[in-house]
Amino acid sequence: MTESTMAAGHIAAWMERYQAAWASNRPEDIGGLFTGDAVYETRPHDPHPWRGRQEITDRWLAARDEPGAWSFTWELLGTDGATAFVQGVTVYVEGPSYENLWVVRMDGSGRAAAFTEWFMERSKGPAPGTQLLG
Repeated sequence: MTESTMAAGHIAAWMERYQAAWASNRPEDIGGLFTGDAVYETRPHDPHPWRGRQEITDRWLAARDEPGAWSFTWELLGTDGATAFVQGVTVYVEGPSYENLWVVRMDGSGRAAAFTEWFMERSKGPAPGTQLLG
């Protein structure tokens, strides 16, 4: 697979595996998503990113969501070489909902070498300045 098609060829399967790992919280499912030297940033320019498969797995499990506590939908915004851009919505059964933007840099085997997420809590009402028609 060439660099220009790498992310496009892997991202859908990777997203399925990511959601399965999120639901299972099984270390082998989580670790299998990432290269051995991957970097996982829970926000852009994270001063303390999770580095390497083992740290990613350990920190994921320390902050895990329990199965059935959330739902997630996503769409692929685009790809550029080995990088995929994913927009998602996370809805927690008992909690806030979030808009997500993920930047995932894939390697040739379908694992993520780098992952950065942005997440913003969804507004509970109309956006500021919005006029309600009645």
